[in-house]
Amino acid sequence: QLSEDVERVSENPTDEREGEMEVDEDTSSVILPDSELGTTTPSLRFSKTCLKNVFSVILLFIYLLLMAVAVFLVYQTISDFREKLKHPVMSVSYKEVSLYDAPGIAFYPGKARLLSCKHHYYDHIPPLINPGQPGDIECTTQRINYTDPFTNQTMKYALVVQGPRDVKKKELVFLQFHLNGTDQDFSAIDYLLFSSFQEFINSPEKAEFMKDCESSYSSWKFSGGFRTWVKMSLVKTKEEDGSETVEFKQETSVVNYIDQRTKPRSDQLFFVVFEWKDPFIQTVQDIITANPWNMIALLCGIFLALFKAADFAKLSVKWMIKIRKRHLKRSRPVMNHIS
Repeated sequence: QLSEDVERVSENPTDEREGEMEVDEDTSSVILPDSELGTTTPSLRFSKTCLKNVFSVILLFIYLLLMAVAVFLVYQTISDFREKLKHPVMSVSYKEVSLYDAPGIAFYPGKARLLSCKHHYYDHIPPLINPGQPGDIECTTQRINYTDPFTNQTMKYALVVQGPRDVKKKELVFLQFHLNGTDQDFSAIDYLLFSSFQEFINSPEKAEFMKDCESSYSSWKFSGGFRTWVKMSLVKTKEEDGSETVEFKQETSVVNYIDQRTKPRSDQLFFVVFEWKDPFIQTVQDIITANPWNMIALLCGIFLALFKAADFAKLSVKWMIKIRKRHLKRSRPVMNHIS
């Protein structure tokens, strides 16, 4: 039988080779689909998944960076707000008026005597007829004695005169004083300005009122032998506790008085004019530029962005874990089949 088989193979070698090739083709047809499933398709899926994972990681880092910027903005916003609370900004506003509340002018003449006092309008001051002689006193005046608020021992004598009111008509007050003689080298009269003459008149304790005024307001001087122009402006300051303080700013100009009296005199003449500089009352107050509502709105927006970023990061991590599990689940049957 072996010899017969060998003879049959030797006689038909092509048939045997064709049979072997048919077997090989059959086996290859069976193996190829498994190889395609195990190598080609999973590699494509793995590359797409890898790209998605890399993109998710990049987005995650971007959102973490945005969260860090948001935290820095929160810190910077709170720091700026605290700094602005400590350093308020001074605000200056101007209010135009036609009539002022008549100020009080307190003179400390000493031995000098008031000769005349008149209200004039439109900056017109007529020439003096009898300088050095008593004239008309058309101003509202009040004399007051009180103790010095700084020493509480010295008695002070003050002559309080009502100041100008009508700023549109350029109302002014012109006063003339006379001093018969002095033992000093220089002669001058002190005065101070306070905000309301009517408050002084209505005050039941005028001495205490004047002591408070002298403690609160600055005093100035005008000299003898000159005509002194005093232009006043009013400044109101609002304090943090809601109270309001009033002070005066003034511009002073001095003109030499030419004494044309026939006989040389040893006495001194004082001339002073009070008028308003302009019809604007200056109001000064401290303003805190930090707005708490703007800060609250900004913080709400920042915290909302933080929560959204944290939510996105959490979802991104979950999605990456899910994709990883799905990839492992798909690759196990293929690996088992290949093995």
